[in-house]
Amino acid sequence: MSNRIRTLMVVGAGQMGGGIAQSAAEAGLQVLLHDVSPERAEHGLESLRRQAARDVAKGRKSEAETSEMLGRIMIADDIKAAARAELVIEAIVESLPAKRELFRRLDDRCPAATILASNTSALPITELAASTGRADRVVGIHFMNPVPVMPLVELIRGLATSDATFREAHHFVQRLGKTPVEAGDSPGFVSNRVLMPMINEAICCVHEGVASPEAVDAIMKLGMRHPMGPLALADLIGLDTCLAIMEVLLQGFGDSKYRPCPLLRKYVQAGWLGKKTGRGFYLYDT
Repeated sequence: MSNRIRTLMVVGAGQMGGGIAQSAAEAGLQVLLHDVSPERAEHGLESLRRQAARDVAKGRKSEAETSEMLGRIMIADDIKAAARAELVIEAIVESLPAKRELFRRLDDRCPAATILASNTSALPITELAASTGRADRVVGIHFMNPVPVMPLVELIRGLATSDATFREAHHFVQRLGKTPVEAGDSPGFVSNRVLMPMINEAICCVHEGVASPEAVDAIMKLGMRHPMGPLALADLIGLDTCLAIMEVLLQGFGDSKYRPCPLLRKYVQAGWLGKKTGRGFYLYDT
């Protein structure tokens, strides 16, 4: 197994980026955490410190383990620090223009051997790679939420992704103790092509008055053995992210079965994005 990747930069210090940083640091990698402002990066790191304290309090990890993990994560104020990393993973907003602009900037700043990866939930890796001069060194590494807990990582080849790049990504994921599974570069890949229409249909059940959010989730948990109901899961993912993925599916396939439920769109317009804003289909302490 290759150990060429010693330093990882994570761009985006939100829930997903923070989780990726934690998992990599726990695996012994040095991690540079970058966001659009040092304040946002520090906020992300502070969230990791709070989670680490909870893990110690509940006996899941020792203080020494969490201290070592946090000691491997540094905030990088300037994106130029990406030049020090063998692998850069972006975990920013699910917007194709924003991701393409970031990939252009990273391509300018990183050595030719650096792998540029996206944690996108649904967007085309081939199109992101085309924003760079190193399409063979671009790959999709799609983690599940919450990252430190979920074992699956979808690996997605772009049209030009080289076998060597894919192997390195595969080894990196295994080094984190996770299971890499290859999926094609198709809208939503596999995970969200299957999951998001189910979540969208659950929202339609609420929108049409078929059942309450609590009833929908209870039926799916008790009847289908899902560990979490689809509406609670949507709140955890972020309703804005769910909407963005549904729109990618609708645009990519042109099939009305992927049309976002009007209630999902209305909640996003209202700023009710789920757990991260304190309100979605359920209420949360923020």
